[in-house]
Amino acid sequence: MANLLYRLGAAAARRRWIVLAAWVAVLAAVGIGAATLSKPTSSSITIPGTESQRAIELLAEKFPGTGGASARIVVAAPDGHTLTESTYTELASDALAALSKAPQVIAVSGFIESTLSTDKRIAYADVSYAVAVADITDEAKEALETIVAPARAAGLQVEFSGGVISTTEEAGASAELYGIIIAYLVLAVTLGGLMIAGMPLINALVGVGVGMLGIQVVTGFVTLNSTAPALATMLGLAVGIDYALFIVARHRQQVHDGMPVHESIATATATAGSAVVFAGVTVVIALCGLAVANIPFLTVMGLCAAATVTITVLLAVTLVPAILGFAGGRIAKGRIAFLNRRAEPKPNPFGQRWARIVTAQPWLTVIACLAVVGAMAFPVLDMRLGLPSDGTKSTDTTERRAYDLLAEGFGDGFNAPLTLVLSGSGRTDMADIATAAATALKDDADIAVAAPAATNEAGDVSLLAIIPKSGPDSEQTKELVTRIRTAGAQAEARQAGITTYVTGTTAFNNDVSDKLSSALAPFLILIVVLALVLLLLVFRSILVPVKAAVGFLFSLGASMGMVTLVFQEGHLGGLFGIEATGPILSFLPVLVIGILFGLAMDYEVFLVSRIKEAFTHHDDARQAITDGMRDSARVVTAAGLIMTAVFAAFIFGGDATIMAIGFALAVGVAVDAFIVRMTLVPAVLHLLGRSAWWMPQWLQRVLPNVDIEGTQLVRPTPDGGTPVHHHAGDIRDVAEANRTIGLDHTDATRSPAAEEPHHRR
Repeated sequence: MANLLYRLGAAAARRRWIVLAAWVAVLAAVGIGAATLSKPTSSSITIPGTESQRAIELLAEKFPGTGGASARIVVAAPDGHTLTESTYTELASDALAALSKAPQVIAVSGFIESTLSTDKRIAYADVSYAVAVADITDEAKEALETIVAPARAAGLQVEFSGGVISTTEEAGASAELYGIIIAYLVLAVTLGGLMIAGMPLINALVGVGVGMLGIQVVTGFVTLNSTAPALATMLGLAVGIDYALFIVARHRQQVHDGMPVHESIATATATAGSAVVFAGVTVVIALCGLAVANIPFLTVMGLCAAATVTITVLLAVTLVPAILGFAGGRIAKGRIAFLNRRAEPKPNPFGQRWARIVTAQPWLTVIACLAVVGAMAFPVLDMRLGLPSDGTKSTDTTERRAYDLLAEGFGDGFNAPLTLVLSGSGRTDMADIATAAATALKDDADIAVAAPAATNEAGDVSLLAIIPKSGPDSEQTKELVTRIRTAGAQAEARQAGITTYVTGTTAFNNDVSDKLSSALAPFLILIVVLALVLLLLVFRSILVPVKAAVGFLFSLGASMGMVTLVFQEGHLGGLFGIEATGPILSFLPVLVIGILFGLAMDYEVFLVSRIKEAFTHHDDARQAITDGMRDSARVVTAAGLIMTAVFAAFIFGGDATIMAIGFALAVGVAVDAFIVRMTLVPAVLHLLGRSAWWMPQWLQRVLPNVDIEGTQLVRPTPDGGTPVHHHAGDIRDVAEANRTIGLDHTDATRSPAAEEPHHRR
């Protein structure tokens, strides 16, 4: 791989204008496609094969025309007034008449006695549309807002639920901008200049641009979940910056040590680029592995994110070398003295000092790391899974205010309606059976209302509307769903030909949680096995892959433990703007496993590959830890800070789902980069000594050698003669030896010949 990437990096630097033009053309092409094909994303979630989903499909078949969107308008009178006052009743009558004639509306109901709270202050009306939420036009939405405007002018509070009118903020430009600003500052300090700091950002922004526009093209053919673009943006920015950073930092170090610019570009692409390709492939495989859960929306999210990561890897090994070719010898010097001095190599750099600290008392380091990670992971034992309701949104949103008004006027359970579907193929008496079922259900202490709702024209399907006494996120409501389903199964056994289904928000949450819980263990096993196999190939060691997989599990536990502590139990919620707690997003654990695994392997590869490179060079296992961290700790630290900052920026985006994903990944990356990889890994490698790199001879012969350290790198000679086998660490050793006798090779970066490709000299 190293030799292939060497040639690719050299070609990209030499033909930089062609590479730049090619990526501009790709960006323009997907931009045109997005402008002509894009369609809105959807917030709906479908889980094929679950009871609640089968019920929804049956209703669509037996009650045609009822599958469109529904907007609920919730109205509250000012304090001291009731909605029965003549002024308000006239407004309600006018609004209902106007709503019935509004664009795309097929039915309107409400603002009657049965939809009025007992204190007559709160009422609601339901507006049914002929199309799904994603297909409702702006004209129809504007008409809805215009119709309720007189009520607001009269002093009434008017809120919406159902998704037709939404004020939920999306994690958009502001969240991305904060992450980019922090990333740029970290890059400037790490690389020692403002120009060079912009190179990884260019890689990330182009990657996200191509990826996001590509996703918009896909929406023209497939309905995507609204979370997919935000997830792809998160990952694209984070890995795009980090992957480019590793190549740019390696190149800058080599040029500073005296390697000619274009030769350095090719070598950095071969060595750091090999690690980037491997890390990117690992992330892509993990994201594609989300398909194991067999949940369509999760699979699509994973594929979209994987496509964006693939683009950033391709950019890192093509566009980054081209940009470095444009920069030439200027890459070695920063324009701002303060930044340049900070980036200059030190006699005793941070990585070297830190390696000595954590390996001085390795057992103490291991125990301390386990104690911290264990404390962070402990809350995960109480984690509850579910899907977010409007009750977990910000009070700044109309959905949350509508939720609170309905709970105040009609009870918590009004926001958690359940539907019992009774189907009897070939029967016409299902209405009678539904009435009997409603009578029996009223005896349940957790049911506030149980009443027949509708029967289709054929009489073979009837619906029961059930209002629990507890809210949608309550354990009591979940237990109620289980009891109703159990009673339904007993009824099916007593009366042949009858099938029962329970659907509704809480029932759907139960089904999603069960489906994901059943997929969680196989997916986690798949990920751990994948880690062992991939790292076995990369490091040709038995113990290093085992250590890496165990470290990933530590990071995962800490991440989900902190998510439980903040989002479920509410600790530190005010710090992150979380106004209501609830169960953890059902698909979050599976999603975090896939993403965090890939990112954890990034840091494992980038850090340990430099340690392995040093060990390969001088065969001293413990000295290799210090040497490897001397060369990689600064960049890995910067990469961890950047990725944590990018994910953390999305915590304040406003959308509950994006906030939870951003928080989980920010904590997971921070723990993995700074506690597991930078602290625990050196201590464990010190304890293992040479045994860390042991592998049976027969296995060494069987396994292919991917050589991400560049130990077998072959570079052409200037005169086109016999190729030279080149070790990636040789130039570093020569530079250090020269400095000990007073020679400085940095002047080579200013040589005109050094800025030309070696094949031209």
